[in-house]
Amino acid sequence: MKGRKQLVVCRCIVMIALIGIISPLFSSVEALADEYDPQEAGHPLRVAAYLLHPVGVLIDYALMRPAHWLVHQAPLDSIFGHESKTSGPSAMRNG
Repeated sequence: MKGRKQLVVCRCIVMIALIGIISPLFSSVEALADEYDPQEAGHPLRVAAYLLHPVGVLIDYALMRPAHWLVHQAPLDSIFGHESKTSGPSAMRNG
């Protein structure tokens, strides 16, 4: 009789866990996008940002990242004072 009670309790725990895992999948709310506001979209600074952002990304990838890679190499790191990060996720990624 004791084994049967343990089996029932175990099944109840498993069912509660499954309901807890599965129920958020069916009860999620639809994400809504921001509404278009023509007053904000036509602002001159926003238009300038649309034009200048690709230029900034190009400068970052074409000049800044290669320059950083260059100055963190062995003979140049002491000249430019580059200090390597020794902990954290970016140190593992850039390793």
